[in-house]
Amino acid sequence: MRIHHLALPEDWTAAQEAGEYRVSTRGVTVDEEGFIHASTPDQLAGTFERYYADRPDVVLLTIDTDLLTSPWRFDDVGDTRFPHVYGPITTAAVVEAAPYRA
Repeated sequence: MRIHHLALPEDWTAAQEAGEYRVSTRGVTVDEEGFIHASTPDQLAGTFERYYADRPDVVLLTIDTDLLTSPWRFDDVGDTRFPHVYGPITTAAVVEAAPYRA
């Protein structure tokens, strides 16, 4: 399965240098939050509007869950289910990184 994460370019650059992505959401690490927030394709627009609308340079990371080394699952958030990754995302699990177009 493929899930998505919206990243700031500087966070993605740091991940490429380190070999793993460790940002849960804007300004919060996976160590602080306990997981990395992700989205399905139909959830991306809402996530962007809520957290990243002021940044025109957001990077869309497409993650292949079969390549993850950290566990992941869907969790209930209100009346919706969002995918969460419970640990760092290795850059090898990111099969595409492209500018996000709202």
